[in-house]
Formats: sequence, C-alpha cells, structure tokens
Amino acid sequence: MDIPIWEAIILGLIQGLTEFLPVSSSGHLELANYFFGIEEPSNLQFTMAVHFATVLSTIVVFWHEIVKLLRGFFRFRMNEETIFILNIIISLVPIAFVGLMFQDSIEGLFTSNIRLVGFMLLITACLLTFANFAKPRSKPVTPVSAFVIGVAQAVAIFPGLSRSGCTISAGLLQGVKREEVSKFSFLMVLVPIIGMNMLEIIKAPAIGSIFSPAVIAGFIAAFISGMVACKWMISLINRGKLIWFAVYCVVVGITSIILSFI
Repeated sequence: MDIPIWEAIILGLIQGLTEFLPVSSSGHLELANYFFGIEEPSNLQFTMAVHFATVLSTIVVFWHEIVKLLRGFFRFRMNEETIFILNIIISLVPIAFVGLMFQDSIEGLFTSNIRLVGFMLLITACLLTFANFAKPRSKPVTPVSAFVIGVAQAVAIFPGLSRSGCTISAGLLQGVKREEVSKFSFLMVLVPIIGMNMLEIIKAPAIGSIFSPAVIAGFIAAFISGMVACKWMISLINRGKLIWFAVYCVVVGITSIILSFI
C-alpha cells in the first residue's frame, strides 16, 4: 500500500460516509482514486479493509437487533427472527450468483472510469426520486420482496450505483415499511462483504500490507464515519428524506461526466 496516510484517512472517511448514505461508496472511491492517481489493483487491499470497517460499524449500530435475531433463530422455531434471517439468505442468492459467475468482469469495472461513475450516479438519482415519492405502506419483508431487494444489491456492483440506494428503493417501491427496509438493507450486506474480505485475505500476495499504517488509518476513519452515517441514514429513511441525495447524485454525476471529457 503506497498511498500517504492523509490520503488513506480521506478515502476511509469517504467510504464510511458513503457506504450508508445512498450516494455510492464505490463510485466515490473511484472518483477519489481518479483525482489522487491511485490505480487498481494496488489499492484493492485498502478497498477491502475499509469495506470491512463499515461492516463492523454496522454490527455495532445493530448489535442489539443482531443478538435478538440470533437468539430467535437458534430457538429453531418459525418465529419472526427466523423468518427475517431466511429472507436475508434469500436476498443473498443474486449477489452470490453474480459474484461466482462474473468475478473477473466485476473487478474490471474498477478502473477509475469517472464517466461510468457519472452515468451510474444519475441512475441512482432516478431510483431515489421514485422511492422518495413512493406511497408509504407497511408491508413486512417477504421472500419475494427479499429476492427483489437482493437483485437490486447484485445490480449495484457498478461503481456509482449505490447499494443502499438500490436496495432501499427496491424495498420502498414494493411497499415495505421504512423501518423494516432500512434494517434489512444494512444487515443483508454483512455476509457478502465478510465473505469477499476473507477470500481477499486468503489470496493476498502480501499479508503485511494489510496491516500497513495507511490501511490501519483508513480502517479507523471508515469505522468511525460509518457509525455516524449509519445512524443518520436510518433516521433519514424513517422520515422519508431521500430527494436531497438524488439532487446530490445528479450534481456529482453530471460533474463526473463533464470532467471525463476534459
């Protein structure tokens, strides 16, 4: 890992804040890599580290809910907690298929292509706009809605397509109640990101680089900012305040496209 510590902290803050806010963490990291001149795959281990930091921040924020779900699940009864976890498993099917079948193609998308990021941010803005004006309803997450939300997560592999934006929009457009879709969206990402990190650590050519000062600094920055952003986003979803993120995505998306031609 060759980037300076101050750059690592900035990248960590970007990851932590944008992982939970519906503005695409991968897209913002691609923009940061473009402006800092950082090239993949040399930055891959750092990217995985800051993603793992946001997973830990999710666990901290939802700790009581996670413990409740696991206690209910290990009673081995078809209760509310078991149904929720089964729906999480269903939502993982699309991302598992995409990850196994198109891993090399996915990695090829992360080349600091800010024009692609710009167009994907505009799509994110459209989804957020539709979700913002969706009629509030109070349906629970069902196996069908869980699968659709999972498809949205799988599609969001493109840098600039917000994972949280896609999954939350998919849930709200299906009529899932806001409190339920926010918790489901943030918890469903834990397994795939942990799995990707474990695979990356196994095949990492230099384990020492994972524990470099820059990686550690970025990890801490992503963890702290991730907790702040996660709590803030839950509040915003419950209040239905998504339109301003759509406006932000339009501004950044158009700017990225213009800069790509300069």
